[in-house]
Amino acid sequence: MIEIVKNNEPITSQKIAEKLDLTRGALRSDLSVLTMASILEAKPNVGYFCTHNSLYLKDLDELYSQKVAEIKSVPTIIKEETSVYEAIVTLFLEDVGSLFVIGEQDEALAGVISRKDLLKIMIGETDINQIPVSIVMTRMPNIITVSAENTILTAAQRIVDYEVDSLPVVENLNAESKAEDDGKLKVVGRVSKTDITKAFVDFALDT
Repeated sequence: MIEIVKNNEPITSQKIAEKLDLTRGALRSDLSVLTMASILEAKPNVGYFCTHNSLYLKDLDELYSQKVAEIKSVPTIIKEETSVYEAIVTLFLEDVGSLFVIGEQDEALAGVISRKDLLKIMIGETDINQIPVSIVMTRMPNIITVSAENTILTAAQRIVDYEVDSLPVVENLNAESKAEDDGKLKVVGRVSKTDITKAFVDFALDT
C-alpha cells in the first residue's frame, strides 16, 4: 500500500482500493494506522501522500523485517472431535476470530474453523452438539500458514492476499524434517490483523 501511494501520490483511498482489488471499507483501518503512525499524510479532497523522511522510512524497513516470532500471540487450539457447540463457546470465551484444529492422535494441524464456518452450520436445522468441527473446518493443505522466521510484511501480505483474519504460525512436528511441506505441522502461535496493527502502533509510539 505504501509503495502504491509513493508511486502515485496524491492518490485517493478509492484509487488505492482499486489497485489492490479491495473495497474502501477494507482499507479504512489500515489507512488510519498508517496515518496515525505518520507513514502517510492525508489531505481532504486531495488524497494520500507518503511522509518524506528518509530516516523514518529506514526505520520502517526495520519494522517490515521484524520476525513473526516477535509479534505472534497464543493460538486457540481444539481437537477434531470437538463439537460445533463447544467450538462456538470457545471462540467467544477466547474472543478470537478463528480456531486451529489438531488431530486426535497427534498435535498436527488438521484444520481451521472461522466464525463464518460456524455461522454457516448454525443456519441449518442441525444439532450442533452432535456435529464435530472436522465436518465444517477448512482442511490441510488448504490452510495458509507462516513460520516464526517469516517477516511481519510476509504475514501481512498473506492476510491481505487470502482475505483471512489470522494465520497459524507453524513449525515441523517432525524435528528431523527441514522443510515445512516434508511433514506434519505443529501450531506454535498465531498472527492476526490485530497483532500486526499493534506492531505498527508500537513502532509509531517509539519513534
